[in-house]
Amino acid sequence: MIAPTGYADPRVNLFFRTGSMAGAPVGTMRRYAYSLAVWLTFLHVFGRTWDEATAGDIEAFKDWRITDVRNEERVRGTSFDTDRAALNCFYTWAKPRYDTDNPVLSLPSQSKRSRRPSGVLNEDGVPLARNGRDPIRPTATRRRQVKWLLRIGFEQWRNIGLRGYGFDGLRRAGWRGYNEDRDTAFVDGLYGTGLRVQEWASVLDVELPLSEEGRFPRAWLAAACIKGAKEGRYYRIPRRVMASVASYMDEWEGSRAEVIRRAQRAGRYDRLTGVWIVTGYSPRTRELHLEGRSGSPVPTALDVIGPDQRRLLFRRTPNGLERLRSGCLTMDCRRRSAGGRTPSAMPTSASPTCGWTWPPRR
Repeated sequence: MIAPTGYADPRVNLFFRTGSMAGAPVGTMRRYAYSLAVWLTFLHVFGRTWDEATAGDIEAFKDWRITDVRNEERVRGTSFDTDRAALNCFYTWAKPRYDTDNPVLSLPSQSKRSRRPSGVLNEDGVPLARNGRDPIRPTATRRRQVKWLLRIGFEQWRNIGLRGYGFDGLRRAGWRGYNEDRDTAFVDGLYGTGLRVQEWASVLDVELPLSEEGRFPRAWLAAACIKGAKEGRYYRIPRRVMASVASYMDEWEGSRAEVIRRAQRAGRYDRLTGVWIVTGYSPRTRELHLEGRSGSPVPTALDVIGPDQRRLLFRRTPNGLERLRSGCLTMDCRRRSAGGRTPSAMPTSASPTCGWTWPPRR
């Protein structure tokens, strides 16, 4: 991460290379880096550094992020809850190393649900109750948002939103639907398998049980693609989802092959750097054979290849390179990335270009 002065604070950057963050998923690092960049820029506007921050600064930061009308890009309570967790993790890591106070230190607040004192006193010397709510945590935050969606409701949403149909069951005039089969196959898979977006988008074409029979073919989900998991697991794919995916991946009629050929003719894959060439796959051991520097194949377990690495997996074909990933592709056949956000909503006295940021991924 780079400060507005153009220099990097080695203490801040060390946070992502040591401790619990060293082995965190890339998505967690990216989200925590964004939260930390917004916080550091907020402090920079008021002439403060991160090791001088107090609990009052955290309260002001919370007010600006959620309720301040001068902030044109206010966020929901759930987004600030992630910021709070990121800052608490950072200051908990920094306290024993740099002897700094944690302004986000979570303390239980007075609660009516418990009369037992916690042993922690407030400013007036009154013991706080146990199991109280964190005062920094937004009141609008929900730990879980579980809502039921029946198949008939899901299919109506899919047909109207992704396939161009109206409530009368007829196609809308002028509907073109360039990637209708791609989008339909993707949301069908999310609903049918119950996987997370990242998990389903990370599945490779060699991992799909296209040749298996039965109503619910079994497939393996790699450990590196599961949030917080140390081991992979099996999951079931409904037959109707397999039919939708097979239609999208059809060599002659599916839009995936057409978009890949367009990218190959334009030479987009040839301009990529750091790609991994796959020469084979072993279903029994669930290993990919990657082309090594010497040209000989190197077996690599799928369980250790995460979502970001899977974006770089290609195979050679007579027409050029082709991705192994079966998830949604853009019109030029490049994977959509969830990263790349930079803090742009700063206090009114700051310019968006003066904040903390991090170099873009190349």
